[in-house]
Amino acid sequence: MAGLLDLLNSDLGKTLVNGASQKLGQNEAQTSSALSAALPLILGAMKNNASTPQGAEGLLGALSGKHDGSILDNLGDLLGNESTLQDGAGILGHVFGGKEQNVAKAVSAKSGIDMGSAMNLLKMAAPVIMGYLGKQSRQNNVSDANGVGDLLGGLLGGGAQKEQSLITQILDADGDGSVIDDLIGMAAGGKKKGGLGGLLGGLFGK
Repeated sequence: MAGLLDLLNSDLGKTLVNGASQKLGQNEAQTSSALSAALPLILGAMKNNASTPQGAEGLLGALSGKHDGSILDNLGDLLGNESTLQDGAGILGHVFGGKEQNVAKAVSAKSGIDMGSAMNLLKMAAPVIMGYLGKQSRQNNVSDANGVGDLLGGLLGGGAQKEQSLITQILDADGDGSVIDDLIGMAAGGKKKGGLGGLLGGLFGK
């Protein structure tokens, strides 16, 4: 199955980058950089949620219902409109459990876009990821928790395990900022190995 790098380089990825950059008023290079940080974090958080039976069932239900992939057929018109952004905000709140600002801070540090744009980009990306997962789950006849986990793991690629520990740290952060500082350092290409830095390095060749 295609990984994240394939997704970003596909026609769908190019439509997402082009549309998001126009909506945000950012150049395409920065938008692509921001998405390269945002997508693994969103997927990692989804995989974290789907690691429980209840979480996997909830995700399966969403993928077979509202998020069946139809958004991908009309992405240019739907990307960034109010209902899509509200939908994205709901998805982010569910998968990040109120820690969205921390994630936006890391995306902003990685790409150089401002916090407001980073948050809006996350809201745009989340429904697209859900739609993509919905389409993949139909094509691969995913019907149980293991299938959902495999689907997310396949998209995340070889760095998924390290990514999971980092996501857990973000979501469990006690607010002292240290984990977020680590995240920003790794997202911005710091010296630390593994975690988000290792994953992004493997996925996006940086």
